[in-house]
Amino acid sequence: MTANAFGQRFVVTTFGESHGPALGALIDGCPAGVPFDASLLAHQLARRRPGTRSPDGHSLTSSRDEPDAFEILSGIYQDLTLGTPIALLVRNHDARSQDYAQLTAPRPGHADDVWLAKFGHTDPRGGGRSSGRETVARVLAGAIAQMFVRAAAPSACVAAFATHIGPLSLTPDDLQQLSARPIAHWNIDAFAARFPSPSQQSAVTDLLASAKHEGKSYGGQVELSLSGVPMGLGQPVFHKLKADLAAACLSVGATASCEIGDGHQASQSEGSQFHQAQHAPSRYGGIRGGISTGEPVLIRVGFKPTASVLDVAKRGRHDPCIIPRAIPVLEAMAWLVLADHLLWMRTDRLPAR
Repeated sequence: MTANAFGQRFVVTTFGESHGPALGALIDGCPAGVPFDASLLAHQLARRRPGTRSPDGHSLTSSRDEPDAFEILSGIYQDLTLGTPIALLVRNHDARSQDYAQLTAPRPGHADDVWLAKFGHTDPRGGGRSSGRETVARVLAGAIAQMFVRAAAPSACVAAFATHIGPLSLTPDDLQQLSARPIAHWNIDAFAARFPSPSQQSAVTDLLASAKHEGKSYGGQVELSLSGVPMGLGQPVFHKLKADLAAACLSVGATASCEIGDGHQASQSEGSQFHQAQHAPSRYGGIRGGISTGEPVLIRVGFKPTASVLDVAKRGRHDPCIIPRAIPVLEAMAWLVLADHLLWMRTDRLPAR
């Protein structure tokens, strides 16, 4: 298995299995002198970690209780990056591998059988490297990328929220309330399941709490917004900004679709209507010709229902819906793409004399 690295200039290699000793990330290409923010890294890990509860105290995620405390192995000194590879580690403490001893057949919807068929020898405990636990390494790296982007392009901001969870959808009023505020002021974490509908908080809590008890699961959709993105990011032809953002999003487990701007509507539209100037910026999703326009970038990512259901879910510890914990992972992947392309853009042309 060789494809464990992401990025061209800001390169991240991740490692570790769900029930191994630890998971981690090696970041190569981060410039020296970037201020290291330990509180930001701890906060992002806490947002993704299993065992967390909704704002009203309900457990809507896996009951696996990992502290997800990080260790710095290299690349940072006196709270500044050194320009050398940054190695970060999170140790596993609550794996409970015995839960998987009784699994004698591939779990429907999981990658157990295809990984075994491909590699011939795999770690079946918790799905090994195909587990959602793998995403802790992405969040480690994404936080470092966020620190760099914050220094290089201070206006850039990334935020995501759930627009659909199972049968529940945000209302037009919910979306209008969000769009009326800058995304830096969205307080998505204050909502159960990161589903920002004040009128549906009880409904989403009841849905996921009941699903967890009954061994059911739900999919849904996430909206990922990037604002303050500098104009000119993107490397045509093969590393268009939209291509790298789509690859970043779809590399996250359980994703099923990715739409940028009005992607689906565009495929069903007539050109003279679709390209009207007053509608065009949002319809293109902030990207034209594979290059950022400086306007907000909008991405919608669809997720399948969690594959562990019924008796398998009841015997183990699984998320009834992966979306609440996938949101900080998608944000981390977006920060990685922005960091990569910000570095890349520095070599696009000579500075004007």
